[in-house]
Amino acid sequence: MTTISSNAALPGIDSSYAWTRLAISVLLATIGGVGMWAVVVVLPAVQAEFGIDRAAASMPYTATMVGFAAGNVLVGRAIDRVGYWIPALVSSTALAAGFLLASLSGSILQFTLAQGLLIGLGTSAIFGPLIADISHWFNRRRGVAVAAAASGSYLAGTVWPAIIPPLMRAEGWRFTYLAIGIACLVTMVPLVLMLRRRAPVVVAGSPGTRPVQPIALSPAALQMLLVVAGLGCCVAMSMPQVHIVAYCMDLGYGVAHGADMLSIMMAAGVVSRLASGFVADRIGGVKTLLIGSVLQCLSLFFYIPFDGLASLYAVSLVFGLSQGGIVPCYAIIVREYMPAKEAGQRVGIVIMATIFGMAIGGWMSGWIYDLTGSYSAAFLNGIAWNLLNILVMVLVFWKARRSGVAVA
Repeated sequence: MTTISSNAALPGIDSSYAWTRLAISVLLATIGGVGMWAVVVVLPAVQAEFGIDRAAASMPYTATMVGFAAGNVLVGRAIDRVGYWIPALVSSTALAAGFLLASLSGSILQFTLAQGLLIGLGTSAIFGPLIADISHWFNRRRGVAVAAAASGSYLAGTVWPAIIPPLMRAEGWRFTYLAIGIACLVTMVPLVLMLRRRAPVVVAGSPGTRPVQPIALSPAALQMLLVVAGLGCCVAMSMPQVHIVAYCMDLGYGVAHGADMLSIMMAAGVVSRLASGFVADRIGGVKTLLIGSVLQCLSLFFYIPFDGLASLYAVSLVFGLSQGGIVPCYAIIVREYMPAKEAGQRVGIVIMATIFGMAIGGWMSGWIYDLTGSYSAAFLNGIAWNLLNILVMVLVFWKARRSGVAVA
């Protein structure tokens, strides 16, 4: 790595290479993001084959998110030390192996272990660590770059749920998993090898750098508040994302409509993420996150009274447009208020909390469904967690504003 002096230009930052690297990163995340969405689409088929209830069928998703969460921290720490490409190469290989082994599983336990230990851990390199890596390559358009990198997982949620159902109908979920594993191996490894250049080390005060903003919180306190906020927003977020396919099955609309709604939700999320990046570059990550969280909470209310087919398509679109930009804002906030040299680890910790929220929320919604026979209570549970997120972020906003007034 090259150290940048205070009066030198920043090589590579905001350059054409940085934008090329971002494009490769988005493509890599779109392919590797299948690890988060395949299990959602095959959930009904896996439940039927193994003869289990909805809560048990949700456990592979929960295991995937737990592995994904742990991987975000582990890989995040690794990229702070050795750069992005080596941890990403190991993760991509693990992801492919996970799909291959899951396709051979003879029990729900084996399937769950493959999802958590290999697919979840393997997928982690294309989210928090990738976002942290790309944040080092941009100053002027960091919000847009971070949001674009984070959009890869939602592009995956748009593309893969449309590809998987036809394969399942033709060959079954096991063949589908086998094909996905091979596809990940032959595409992701070459893409990772194209990202071998190390990010530049930026010294505070260098031309074009953004200073760390003041806030009336210690780094540890801010980290903890972001962890709580991330947990709350993603427990809420998981309800439609994890269970929309199963919800459509219960209403008699079938897997295909549910998968289409998931794709629409994710496509709208991509638009939301990109828009949030532009907004965050203007008003900051805290305000942008608060706007998204409030809109997500409102959209969750709409799922309760509107359960017609056309209504669900419309509400899923609104939900995607509301929530897509929330998670990238955590990475933007970390870069705004914490040192750049800690970005990989700190972004990984916050992203881990959001993923635990998805994991807990995915299981909790299935558990509530088994208790009540309906998803209405599960939506109300998500709304309550969303309100927790709003309260925490209002506190962070107040502390940042108070500190800014004091400095002024």
